[in-house]
Formats: sequence, C-alpha cells, structure tokens
Amino acid sequence: MQTESTSTPSLSEVHSSVEIPRQPSFWRRFFAFSGPAYLISVGYMDPGNWATDIAAGSKFGYRLLWVLVMSNLMAILLQSLSARLGIVTGMDLAQACRSMFSRRVSWALWILAEVAIAACDLAEVLGSAIGLQLLFGMPLLVAVFVTALDTFVLLLLHHRGVRLMEAFILTLVLTIGICLAIEVFLSKPHWGQMAGGLVPSLPGEGALFLAIGILGATVMPHNLYLHSALVQSRRVQHTPAGIRASIRFNTIDSF
Repeated sequence: MQTESTSTPSLSEVHSSVEIPRQPSFWRRFFAFSGPAYLISVGYMDPGNWATDIAAGSKFGYRLLWVLVMSNLMAILLQSLSARLGIVTGMDLAQACRSMFSRRVSWALWILAEVAIAACDLAEVLGSAIGLQLLFGMPLLVAVFVTALDTFVLLLLHHRGVRLMEAFILTLVLTIGICLAIEVFLSKPHWGQMAGGLVPSLPGEGALFLAIGILGATVMPHNLYLHSALVQSRRVQHTPAGIRASIRFNTIDSF
C-alpha cells in the first residue's frame, strides 16, 4: 500500500467555483449545496434501469419491488459515502485509490472502470437512439449521431459553469418525474399488491437474474467516482464545522 497524495484538484475547471453563503439561513445554504445529486440521479434513469424494471414488472408484476427499494437504499448509502470521501479528503474516488493502492492495483481498477463506463455508454447511446427513432421516426444510425452530438452540448454547458449544468439537468429530471407521476395516475396501480411486493421473495424462474439486473443497473460505480468529485465544486470552509455542514447538506442532497 502507498499513500502518495495528489495535488491536482478534481474537475479543476469547476473546483471550488460555487460560493457557499455565510448566512445561517438553512435554505440558502441548502440550495447552495444542492446540485451534485441532480447530476448523479441521471445515472439512475438510464435505459438499463428502464429495461430491467420493465422486464421485471411485465413478468412478475410487483413481486420484485423489494429489490428496487433495496437497491436504491444501497445506492443512497454508497453515494453519501462517496460524497463524504470527497469532502473530507479533498480527493475523488479515483485519486483516493491511486493514493492508497499500488500502481498495479490502480491500473487494474482503471481498466475495470473504463470497461464498465464503455458498457454503460453502449446502453445509453442505443437507448437514446431507439427513443429518438420511436418518437421522430429517425433512422437508427442518424439517431446515434444525434445522441453523440447532445453529449457535446452537455460538455459545452459544463464549461459555462457547473450551476448552469445542474439547472439544465434538474429541468430534465423534473420532466421525467412529472411524466412518471402522470403515468402512475393513468395506470392506477394496485396499492395492496405493491405493498406485498415489498416482502422479499423470488417468485419464479428468472426472478434471480432480473433481481441481479435491477441491482446492477441501480448501483452505478461511475456515479461514485463522479459524486466524490462534484461535491468539491462547493467552496466550503475547511474547518470541522464547515466540513460537518457540507457532509450534512450533501447527505440530504443524496436523498
């Protein structure tokens, strides 16, 4: 094990770029800290999540709902721990791994992370392209190029400031939330069966594989790297009280 530290800040272009008000007002400080979790939440709404959840619902109804709840609780725990890492140490998860592990282990972790990101991106691009094809009748290849183009739009927003990016992503997340609320209202779910689905069970053949798929699609490793870096975009006081306040507000943000 090695403890070599890094002097390069995470996401240097936005590092400590968001001023935190010194006023004791809870809501002013809360809104100043809010934002990183909005960006992280996108990772929990990807095509892989939709596909596994739809497959589980169409085959087993509400009976695997407990897996979804458990997976989200695990994700909240891991994201809050990731945020704490970035706040307390001033390093993101990748930098912490590089500091604590040998070069060989660090290279292995990097390769695994790259493979995981590439596999996740494949589902993201194909899912977005299929969505554009269904909505607008685009040829699939054209839809893939449009999907790639919107990535550069997000990168442009990122260079205009992290708060602008957070506001844009929040708008998209709210749109998805409103659409989901409308769908729930129209579908009229059976609340009794939903409550029964919170009791752990594996109702039939293939349930275990779908449960593993839901867990794998919900707990996103790349989100842990990103969250530990994004929390450092806030300019906090590096005092015990300032760090405790940052941990408290970012934990609330993670929920």
